[in-house]
Amino acid sequence: MLEPTLVLQTAVRAALIASPELLALVPADSVRTGPVRPDRMPCVILRGDQVQYLGRASGGQHVARVFLDVNVWALEDASTARQIGAACLAALIDPPATDQALIVEWAKPSILWLRDPQPDRAYDHGVMQIEGVLQWKA
Repeated sequence: MLEPTLVLQTAVRAALIASPELLALVPADSVRTGPVRPDRMPCVILRGDQVQYLGRASGGQHVARVFLDVNVWALEDASTARQIGAACLAALIDPPATDQALIVEWAKPSILWLRDPQPDRAYDHGVMQIEGVLQWKA
């Protein structure tokens, strides 16, 4: 069976690296999946956190709601972090394209800005929440 979190992560990453506004601020290889703590700055890290299986649709298709976090990281400069966040929001206003599943519902993204809790670090961190309902043929 298809794993909907991976499908959504792949589609979201493709939409993000297709954004010239984002690539002007973050290198394409720094838009990735993986551990939330960054290893280079600035970066955008995608994390699939939750799948809610909703059942079956007609024709034996599967349906699931997928929640994905898009973590935006930058050093101390809040302006850069917020520009990166704005570019991510703009790239994800509409559902990303994928040929593995149909995105039948798409919630507009929201972002929450946090300061790193470790005082010896001066990171700006935004967490964007993505939610979509995917439908696919098994």
